[in-house]
This record gives sequence, structure tokens and C-alpha cells, in this order.
Amino acid sequence: MTAPLTPPPPPHEPSPHDAWPSPGAYPGTAAAHDAGHGQDGPGMKTELREAAVITVLVAITGVVLGLLWVWLAPRVPLVGELTDDSWVVYLKDTEGEQAVGVDGTFALLAMACGAVSAAAVFAWRRRGGVPLVVALALGGLLGSLLAWRIGVWLGPGQDVIAQARAAGKGVTFSAPLKLSAKGALLAWSLAALLVHLGLTALFGPRDPETFGQGPVQKDPYGAPLA
Repeated sequence: MTAPLTPPPPPHEPSPHDAWPSPGAYPGTAAAHDAGHGQDGPGMKTELREAAVITVLVAITGVVLGLLWVWLAPRVPLVGELTDDSWVVYLKDTEGEQAVGVDGTFALLAMACGAVSAAAVFAWRRRGGVPLVVALALGGLLGSLLAWRIGVWLGPGQDVIAQARAAGKGVTFSAPLKLSAKGALLAWSLAALLVHLGLTALFGPRDPETFGQGPVQKDPYGAPLA
């Protein structure tokens, strides 16, 4: 006697109700995965190269700050007197605030340069990284140092005795540009960091939602929406 030949049962086909959808089943999932992993930004070497370029460009902009400082900074009036065949130089207005205005003008101009440079860097590279932020801060400091030296170089002469002799006894002349508050050299970097942080928080790219972080939206027929 032989056993009846019974055909084997057909393989179980997964039902659309109990099958786990593959990542490609949802059109938005693959795009979100690519956006979250493949579009995070350039590699570290590229970011370092970009940071080096930004540092140099921002530092060179210090030439503009120096020229503006020479042009807009108030002048500190000095007067020379000849006493016993020797020149004595003193402030014409001992209660004047021109010296404070020199430091304040530099700080305000540096803050404006910092805001402009931060906005330019953000417009160029919205998805910035730590190297770009460090480049902004370092470039701002180098630009401030360059602007300070340019202002001293292009401003009134440093030899006040020679200026007093050239101007004559009792004639008012301008004192050399001097940055008394050295903390103003940090104004550019601080302004750039704050503006870049604010722009990134307001208009920077957001991380996309990946699969499993929330319910999948479906149309009235139960199909997932893209």
C-alpha cells in the first residue's frame, strides 16, 4: 500500500496587513534617510579647507575696518608749548571724551564687520560646522589686529613733539590714533559668533524625521503619503 500523493502546501505569501514594509515602501523614508546620512555636509577635509579660506578672507577685511576707523574716529586735540627751549604737549580739552570716542568707534565698526562677515558666511554655507565658526572667530581677531595697526599707521604721526614743532606754539593738532581699550579687539569675533548663531537658529537646515519617530500619514485609502 502506498501513501496518497498529497501536494505540499503553497508557500505562505505575506499579507499586506502583516508584512513589515521595507524602507522603500514609503517614498519619504528613503529621502529622509539620504538627507540624514548622505547630506550632512562636506567631509572634514573640505570643511577645514573652507575654514582656512574664510579665516584669510575675514582677516583681509580688516583693511576696510582700519580705513573706516581712520576716517570716522574723532580727533583728540593737542597743544604744544615751548618752555625753556623744550616742547611740552598737553591736551587742549582735559574734559573731552574724544579718546573714549576713538575706542567706541573702533568697537562699533568691528561689530558691524562681524555681523556682515557672519551673514556672508551663513549665506555661503548654511550647514556650517565647528571649523567655520572657529574660522569666523579667528578671522575676526586677526582682522581687528590688522585694522588697529593700519589705523595707527595711517592716522596722525606718532611723534607728538615733531608735530608740535611743525604746528607751532599754541596751535592745535591731532593726537595719534590709540586704542586704549584692548578689549575692543574682540568685538568683531563676538559679534560674528552671535549673528551666525542667531541665523543658524532661525534659518538653518533642520534634521529630517526618520522612520519610526512618528506615525506615518496615510491617505483616505490607507496608502502612505509621500
